[in-house]
Amino acid sequence: MNKSELVESIQKSLGPDTSKAAAERALEAVLDGIKKGLKSKDKSVQLIGFGTFSVVKRAARTGINPQTKAAIKIPASKSVKFKPGSGLKELV
Repeated sequence: MNKSELVESIQKSLGPDTSKAAAERALEAVLDGIKKGLKSKDKSVQLIGFGTFSVVKRAARTGINPQTKAAIKIPASKSVKFKPGSGLKELV
């Protein structure tokens, strides 16, 4: 499912009086809320029954360039982790 299909699904869920533009704004509002939650001091967003988005730190490490086989240093970074909730696990 891509973003446009998700917008159509949201539009159907909200009812026939909802426009596609309103459904897209609703989706954007949810995504913006998740982004702001990840940038906050808690650095996590928990949706009961769905899952938890959290920020994790990745340590610096040594990797290998697959073309030259030379060792390269990969700097430390941050990434987003998703842990599915029990409701989502049961669905899948």
